[in-house]
Amino acid sequence: MATQIDKEACREAYNQVRDDTTDTNWAAFKYEGSMIVPAGVGTDYEDFKRMCTDDTRLFVFIRITTGDAMSKRAKFTLITWIGENISGLQRAKISTDKALVKDIVQNFAKEFMISDPRELDEDYIRTELLPLGERARQDGEDTGLKGNAHTNHTHFTFKVKSSEGILL
Repeated sequence: MATQIDKEACREAYNQVRDDTTDTNWAAFKYEGSMIVPAGVGTDYEDFKRMCTDDTRLFVFIRITTGDAMSKRAKFTLITWIGENISGLQRAKISTDKALVKDIVQNFAKEFMISDPRELDEDYIRTELLPLGERARQDGEDTGLKGNAHTNHTHFTFKVKSSEGILL
């Protein structure tokens, strides 16, 4: 039987996560037979992680807040969770069924397919959502980019190393 999705219920859960006036930061979608339905919404990242067991297949839409005290931004991600005990046929169906979910969950920065619970670490997901330059700054690396905050335009200088490792 072809998989279907409860569009209205899933769209409502998705919109709760997207809504800036709520604290909801995740919505999970599960299989009930051949139907994809909301599995829950919540405000605690750990609550959704507990749903990711070896016997489940889930699609999870998550809001992660990035930035600092001066500039906070919401980033969104779609995680496809496939538990270790999921059969090969069910694993294969996930890729086609994901298209149904993506008809509703349309706005996200990055997508993950995860089977290992360690990859669900919130800090790992947050770091993966950051732009490369911001990621490097958080790691303490010198990116070589210097902005000029005194104008409306940002000017950048780049540090370049030659093949001998000499800073140019």
